[in-house]
Amino acid sequence: MSDKEKPKNSKQSSNIWGGRFTGTPSDLMRKINASISFDKRLYNEDIDGSLAHVKMLAKQKIVTKDELEKITKGLKIIREEINQGKFKFDNNLEDIHMNIEARLRKLIGPQAGKLHTARSRNDQIATDLRMWTKKAIISLIKEIQNIQKALINKAELNIDTIMPGFTHMQIAQPITFGHYLMAYVEMFGRDLSRYNDCLKRLDENPLGSAALAGTSFPIDRFETTKTLNFNKPTTNSIDAVSDRDFIVEFLSITSLTSIHLSRLSEEIIIWSSDLFNFIKLTDDFTTGSSIMPQKRNPDAAELVRGKSGRILGSLVSILTILKGLPLSYSKDLQEDKEGLFDAFDSIHLMLLATKGMISSLIVNKSSMLSSLNNGFPTATDLADILVKTLNIPFREAHLISGKAVKIAEKMKCKLEEIPIKTFQKIEQRINKDIIDALSIEKSVNSKTSYGGTAPKEVKKQINKAKKRYL
Repeated sequence: MSDKEKPKNSKQSSNIWGGRFTGTPSDLMRKINASISFDKRLYNEDIDGSLAHVKMLAKQKIVTKDELEKITKGLKIIREEINQGKFKFDNNLEDIHMNIEARLRKLIGPQAGKLHTARSRNDQIATDLRMWTKKAIISLIKEIQNIQKALINKAELNIDTIMPGFTHMQIAQPITFGHYLMAYVEMFGRDLSRYNDCLKRLDENPLGSAALAGTSFPIDRFETTKTLNFNKPTTNSIDAVSDRDFIVEFLSITSLTSIHLSRLSEEIIIWSSDLFNFIKLTDDFTTGSSIMPQKRNPDAAELVRGKSGRILGSLVSILTILKGLPLSYSKDLQEDKEGLFDAFDSIHLMLLATKGMISSLIVNKSSMLSSLNNGFPTATDLADILVKTLNIPFREAHLISGKAVKIAEKMKCKLEEIPIKTFQKIEQRINKDIIDALSIEKSVNSKTSYGGTAPKEVKKQINKAKKRYL
């Protein structure tokens, strides 16, 4: 086709992949195809991967020492330009890989093309994403440990703080606030375990798998694996470029962590309400109302609770993307990044905000204790005492305790305030010692089973948690 025959709107095809084409993508195709707006976030990982790759190529005598030096110097200049905000990202160059390579070509000339020997953007992005996710997990592990530390510190201050424990959001039994806080330490401990497991599984290096079949060049994948601090190279080149299991696993764990944060936030919201008044959030983590001057809204907790929804959405998104994909690489996988990045940003912010709320919240001990005047929280204690002192089968003791609750409801009094003669109409062997054992304090102190709420047991839990997690 002569120049006169070319369409007037024809643009030069990409220098990287345009040799096959005589025309150019439409503006709409360029727009849907470009990922640079979000994958530029991977520039450090992409440059680190390229530095390791070209170093290996030189060691294997696939590129010369001079080419190694020029490419290495150029990549370091590009990194500095990006760090300083001087690098101009171009949507027409699609992604972070092509943007960096195009800039490298301007800096050192045609030798920049040697960098892409024995690799593909398919194994590049797979490598970049694994490197980025490793860093993300290490960062989140640190922040989860910080939350555990805040919870443990607050628990130590509230080992003896008595509050109601709930089932079905109904007052169930007396517990200590320290015991309650330690429950979340255990939840986040499981999250740590899952993140560490994920870290082990994703710690494989795809670089050198090329497009999907490997390469005929005499590369050393163990060399780049060592340089990039991976545990080992991936075993199968097809799987290496198409695998996004590590993203699914990361988002799954992050979703569960966000659920734990959401549950904690829900209780912070409920307990800081005027109806409960168990805790007070400081001004740092509350906002006011534009119309009601008296309001103190727990917006930080509400946003933590809300952000869990978008993380769950990211998990569903990647699962949906993967479910119909044949091997190996398809462009659908470009959609794996925005959800991954957004989930990390969200969970990171949620962890910081939750740590801040826990560290600064003020405990209203008197309100917690007085709330136990409702709901007959020592009814189970009564049944247990009858079993232990009178050798009554638990089911029978449960029935007796239930009858006592019914009487207390009618008399509008606490269980221990029921007259002894009235108690003895239900079970004649009930005596003053049994009734005296129904106090809230005695109930809490009696729960000495391993993992129980008795203050001395909570102290043990705290000491063990410090060793396990901190």
